[in-house]
Amino acid sequence: MVPLSPSLVSVNVGRPRVADWAEIGRTSISKHPVAGAVQVGPLGLDGDQVSDRRHHGGLDQAVYAFAREDLDWWAGELGQEIPDGQFGENLTTHGIDVNEAEIGERWQIGEVLLEVRSIRTPCNDFKAWMGRSGYDNAAWVRRFAQVARPGPYLKVLGVGELRSGEEISVLHTPGHGVTVSLMFRALHGEPELLPRLLDVPDLVPKARARVAAYAAARS
Repeated sequence: MVPLSPSLVSVNVGRPRVADWAEIGRTSISKHPVAGAVQVGPLGLDGDQVSDRRHHGGLDQAVYAFAREDLDWWAGELGQEIPDGQFGENLTTHGIDVNEAEIGERWQIGEVLLEVRSIRTPCNDFKAWMGRSGYDNAAWVRRFAQVARPGPYLKVLGVGELRSGEEISVLHTPGHGVTVSLMFRALHGEPELLPRLLDVPDLVPKARARVAAYAAARS
């Protein structure tokens, strides 16, 4: 039965595994669904651990969300079913367009308060993981980027427990119009959109640096 309200389909965690195909020789992209309540702290979900701390994790990338609807779309493109967690997401959602969420939007899920903070950037580890999972990963990074529906990274503003099946309530939308999709497009292929990111009051440092570099190059 399809839930009527935005909700969590699955809560997924993973720990570092040795992988000779990964950039640093290990990866945590393999996530598995967790039954029951999961504690969420400032750095993410209990039982989940980042491998590559240079590119992942931290307060601004504590939790990663991806929509079940987008997984289903990719399943159609790839001709194979895609399980929850396959894209390395901690939260598989349903009924909320996570890519049209504004940067700074706040969600309540169970006891946990989350803020949409940034965007996921596809990498070669993601491509290799898809291939090793049996999917057609030809030009995967480019194909994933072209769709511009990467899913958001979330910051934990209020810790607590959440579980699959719980509703997702949008408590606050900033109103500046800079969505997850727009930020992704600005950072990946449409640099003319970069100045729009300055409408985000507390823009993440990496994105602010890209905007500054763009402005400097044009001055």
